[in-house]
Amino acid sequence: MVTDPIADFLTRVRNAIKAKHRIVEVPASNLKKSMTKVLHEKGYILNYKFEDDNAQGNIKIALKYDPETKTPAISKLERVSKPGLRKYSDSENLPRVLNGLGVAIMSTSKGVITDKEARTLKIGGEVLCYVY
Repeated sequence: MVTDPIADFLTRVRNAIKAKHRIVEVPASNLKKSMTKVLHEKGYILNYKFEDDNAQGNIKIALKYDPETKTPAISKLERVSKPGLRKYSDSENLPRVLNGLGVAIMSTSKGVITDKEARTLKIGGEVLCYVY
């Protein structure tokens, strides 16, 4: 049993990047599916596929690497809000990751979005993780 499924998701992706894997499989949930969509929209992963083969299902994520230097598109995945200490941010104090070069993935009343989208919508929420 996993106590923090989001941290497990990020750790699986982080470990796959360190091992230079092309594809990583993660147990699915609605929150993980939304986070995967955000990562794809922002260009951090090549592609993804949702498989509903059993009760829970899986997410297959194709990781993105530079074709010449073989460096991954994701250099760091950092969990911010943890089960023991949740981190929330209002619309005036939204985080900026690497001065705007990175992305903070947030869970808001409008769904899972990035910090930039939350800033334009003027809404706050729980800061799930930083990606850069």
